[in-house]
Amino acid sequence: MAMPLRQSIKVATYLAEQKLRKRDKFPLIVELEPLFACNLACEGCGKIQHPAGVLKQRMPVAQAVGAVLESGAPMVSIAGGEPLMHPQIDEIVRQLVAKKKYVFLCTNAMLMRKKLDKFTPSPYFAFAVHIDGLRERHDESVAKEGVFDEAVEAMKEAKRRGFRVTTNSTFFNTDTAQNVIEVLNFLNDEMKVDEMMISPAYAYEKAPDQEHFLGVEQTRELFKKAFSGGNRRRWRLNHSPLFLDFLEGKADFPCTAWAIPNYSLFGWQRPCYLMSDGYVTTYRKLIEETDWDKYGRGKDPRCANCMAHCGYEPTAVLATMGSLKESLRAARETIGGNR
Repeated sequence: MAMPLRQSIKVATYLAEQKLRKRDKFPLIVELEPLFACNLACEGCGKIQHPAGVLKQRMPVAQAVGAVLESGAPMVSIAGGEPLMHPQIDEIVRQLVAKKKYVFLCTNAMLMRKKLDKFTPSPYFAFAVHIDGLRERHDESVAKEGVFDEAVEAMKEAKRRGFRVTTNSTFFNTDTAQNVIEVLNFLNDEMKVDEMMISPAYAYEKAPDQEHFLGVEQTRELFKKAFSGGNRRRWRLNHSPLFLDFLEGKADFPCTAWAIPNYSLFGWQRPCYLMSDGYVTTYRKLIEETDWDKYGRGKDPRCANCMAHCGYEPTAVLATMGSLKESLRAARETIGGNR
C-alpha cells in the first residue's frame, strides 16, 4: 500500500477508537463537493447535470469545513465539479489541514498550474489528478484535446514545488488490460506520483454515455489481467490489499456506503457519492435515518454492477482490521512501500 506511514498510523488509530466505542457505522473519508460547476464535460460524469442556478453556487468555507468536522472523519476528498473553480478552495484546504485532516483535492488539472501559489505543501495535503489513460484515451474521456498534456505539466510542476501528487483513474468497458498497464506504468515509473487510485466507472443515471460501463465479471477480468506479472505489487496503489483482491475477483464484500459519506451544496446525500435518493441536514440523520440494508449488489438494481471504491474499499479496510493475518499483510506492504 502506498499510503504514507504517518497517515496509516492515524487511520489505524481512528479505527481502533471506533471499535473501542463500539460504533458500528462511522466515516473513513468524506466526499466533499463545494460546487458542481466544471470546466470540462466528461462523457461518463453524472455530477454536473444541474440547472444554471445550482452550477453558479459555491459552498461557504465555514459550511464546508464544518461538515467534515461534524462527521469526525480523518480524511476528506474534495471533489465537484472542479474544486479549483471555487474562489476560496485554498482557504477550505488550509483550515482542514490546520485541523490535521488528510485532504485530497481532486482536479482535472486544467487550472492547477495557475493556482499552485495559493497552496502550501504539507504531509496532510495532496492533489488528486484525474487521469483515465494516456494522451489519446484521456483526452477522449474528457472530450477535449490537450487536457492530458496540461495535467502532466501541472503534476510535474507540483512535484517540483514539493507537493504530494496522487492520481485517480476510472476505467470503462472500452479499456483493455494493456490500457490499464500502460497508464499505471506511466504514472508510477515516469511521473513517479506518490499514490494512484483506480476504480471501475459507475453507471450514473445522468451520464451522457450510458453504453460503456463495466459489468462485475468484466471488471474482475480486466483487473485480473492488469495485475498479473507482478504489476500489482510494483505499482504504488492507494488501496488496501483486500480491495485489490475484490477488484480481481479473489474476494467479495458487501457495500459499506456509510463509511464514505457525501456532503454537497444540497446537504448530506443518501445513500452515497454515486446515488442520490435525497438529502439530510446533519451527518447523524444520514447515519440514523438511512435504510442502509436496502443498498448494494443484489439489493438495489442500480448497484448491480457497482464495484466502485467508495462502496467497497471501506468494507475491505474493516475486514483487514478484523483479521490479524490481513492486518499484518497490510502493515507489511505499507511499510515496504509496494505490493
